Amino acid sequence: MSTRVFKTMLPLTKPTTRLRNLLGRPKAILSLGAQDCFSALIMEQTGLEMVFLGGFGAAASLLGLPDVGLLEMNQMADQVRRISQRVSVPVVADADTGYGDLHNVAHTVRTFEAAGAAGLLLEDQTHPKRCGHFPGKSLISSADMVLKWKAAVDARKDPDFVLIARTDARAVEGFDKAVERMKAYLDAGADVGFIEAPQSENELRQIPTLFNKPMLVNMLSGGLTPILPAQELEQLGYRIVVCPIETLMVTAKAIRELARALLDKGRVDHLAAQTGSFADLKSILDLTGIMGLKDRLEAGDP
Repeated sequence: MSTRVFKTMLPLTKPTTRLRNLLGRPKAILSLGAQDCFSALIMEQTGLEMVFLGGFGAAASLLGLPDVGLLEMNQMADQVRRISQRVSVPVVADADTGYGDLHNVAHTVRTFEAAGAAGLLLEDQTHPKRCGHFPGKSLISSADMVLKWKAAVDARKDPDFVLIARTDARAVEGFDKAVERMKAYLDAGADVGFIEAPQSENELRQIPTLFNKPMLVNMLSGGLTPILPAQELEQLGYRIVVCPIETLMVTAKAIRELARALLDKGRVDHLAAQTGSFADLKSILDLTGIMGLKDRLEAGDP
């Protein structure tokens, strides 16, 4: 059966419940960072079970700017809405600092949930935040972040909506303080933990052993954290493994090479043929299914 323009066959469970179920198994959830519907769609069609919408990719895609707190809440929520309408796998979105105080955090949780996200990340940086692998970060107090987590838990309507606590304390206060903060956030009701930018394999190995809730790990190429294979991270106990900006890296290089080829050779077809075809794009976007709508309706196909 052909796919449709939007999801027409509802999954047996809600995306939030599906994400909860994935977190409950021993196998890790693997995801790349998506910037838009197209990248998310390819990820789903290739077999990834979750889409991660990070602030770095969204800021680059929507604004052409770096991840330094310039993306507004409604811009991110709109991107969540577009992606969650097009894919069936759970979408987890970066909510930065919650875009303000306790009231903003509560509003963000409700807005992202209504937009179709299966979960979100909240971090303990001051506003404006920075990418977790950028220098110059600063943090709010642990006590203030605990209040934010209580506000987030109180605001969600679907109890299966997954709340992921991120701390950037490793770079600011050291590893032990990052662990201390994470324990406080998980105790306040966060469902999953994420210590951003551990700086050694030893730290990576310790983190999953220190908490009684699932942990997320970020494998950012060229960042501060050593890169380990997903299978090894799974064995260490991580339940979510995300490569957050690599799709953006690949896209940047490919477009640059196309532009240079057009300037130097006056044509790009020799490069395009190495990566994909027009037929591939039509298949990804389900052109046949969309154009066949009239025929299906006339045939009485539900």
